[in-house]
Amino acid sequence: MNVRRRLIPAALASALGLGALTACSSDSAATGNTDKFDVVASFYPMAFLAEQIGGDHANVTSLTEPGQEPHDLEISTKQRAQLEEADAALFLKGLQPAVDEAVQQTGIKTKIDAATLTTLEDHGTGGHSHEGEEGHAEEGHAEESHSEEGHSEEEEHARDPHVWLDPVKYAEVAQGVGKAFEKADPDHAADYKKNTEALVKKLNSLNGEFENGLKNTKTKVFFTNHAAFGYLAERYGLTQEAISGLDPESEPSGARVRELQQEAKADGVTTVFYETLVSDKTAKTLARDANLKTDVLDPLEGITDKSRGDDYFQVMEANLKALQKALGAK
Repeated sequence: MNVRRRLIPAALASALGLGALTACSSDSAATGNTDKFDVVASFYPMAFLAEQIGGDHANVTSLTEPGQEPHDLEISTKQRAQLEEADAALFLKGLQPAVDEAVQQTGIKTKIDAATLTTLEDHGTGGHSHEGEEGHAEEGHAEESHSEEGHSEEEEHARDPHVWLDPVKYAEVAQGVGKAFEKADPDHAADYKKNTEALVKKLNSLNGEFENGLKNTKTKVFFTNHAAFGYLAERYGLTQEAISGLDPESEPSGARVRELQQEAKADGVTTVFYETLVSDKTAKTLARDANLKTDVLDPLEGITDKSRGDDYFQVMEANLKALQKALGAK
């Protein structure tokens, strides 16, 4: 067990919802060294899992600071050293290339890639996510690609990494992380198992809320800034239409904007959703031109002062309410 200690800035701990960890308490901080299970997480959804599952036994830090767009992260020399000293790294391959590279280059013993703990699908860069055969066909293809070590990097990056926005897939990842923690730190395996079960139960309950809340709606189509909600759309029988693709910074073509304007009329779309961590300019321009409303649908890539909630569950509840309002839930 690595006993070297790195302090988490108070603002970061608060923003990541890590206040409950005893590793962040003033008593622990004063000691300088602890025997905590030291986890470096790539960004908020991974840090949240580590904190919930690790509980009192884990010291969790995040490579992505609050308010920082995770796709743009570059790893500093200090962060590379941080990874080398950790007991475990928890990341999601394909979302942050700089993290993927840094983790691969370190000698860290426990490397937990969340992308291997569930099935990644190809939702297409255009952001089309439809319920039914397409999703299932892709699922089978994704499973195939996991078994082929030689599949190309291009194929890998075509997979949609935003699995945490589907509570069912996030629960699958949580179960895998729990098992990895049990194996890496067997002294506290029973607690990790108990914490994982509690988290999965809450995620299953959240899934039920989304199922019931989005069952009867006037429209099934929603517009987003970038294609982060493919898994959520597929899970609840909705169709996501993204202004941009999987990259939140990419600019849509004029043809794409015209296509969305026409679709808004055809499908009864009322709202263009934008995000907290990227510019809302494109979304608001489309909304103005198509006479639509705007609202926030948070991809939960980080918690900031602008977030509608302090943690994953609160923000997902806010997302559900926003979708119900925009889709005309009955």
